[in-house]
Amino acid sequence: MIKTNSVLKPLFCSFLILFLSAGVLHAQEKTKVIGNKARNGSSNSTISVIKGNQLGIKMSAGNKPVELINLSFGVDNRSKESLKFKVNVYEFNGILSGENYVKKDIIGAIPTGKNRVSVDLEPFHIEVKKDLLVTIEWLETLSGPNPGFAIGVFNGGSYEFKEGKWKRVPVFGYDFNMLVKKLKK
Repeated sequence: MIKTNSVLKPLFCSFLILFLSAGVLHAQEKTKVIGNKARNGSSNSTISVIKGNQLGIKMSAGNKPVELINLSFGVDNRSKESLKFKVNVYEFNGILSGENYVKKDIIGAIPTGKNRVSVDLEPFHIEVKKDLLVTIEWLETLSGPNPGFAIGVFNGGSYEFKEGKWKRVPVFGYDFNMLVKKLKK
């Protein structure tokens, strides 16, 4: 039989309570991934990098509020420099984009080569529900090889904003996806 020191018992109990409470808190923060499936491989769609143009997909956040945690997408940047973009998350009514839920610019960059780009959205505390249009917007115009975005076929399509107009591209969808945290409200 192992004898325990009377000083170690309270310390162990405190540690156990802290450990269990952290586990309960973590269990309450349920997350899910919305959007398209992450893909690796050769299926991609190239798009011109022109300042102000946007590309993205419709995502369904569900009827209950969620907080956006992380945006992720696959891309092959074939140029010699990183590509700067801004993240937009619009209310989506089925035809047009509505209010942009992003109130402070979220800036990212796509490094050269094949990448799985990840953008941390948690510090921005963006709460949404229902249908969204999640896009990246180019911050500068670049000539040279266009980036190739990983795509899926017949997965809801994608949306592009060019020359001041939204256009739905019905056959393929970019592999944008987002980790969200369910909120208790």
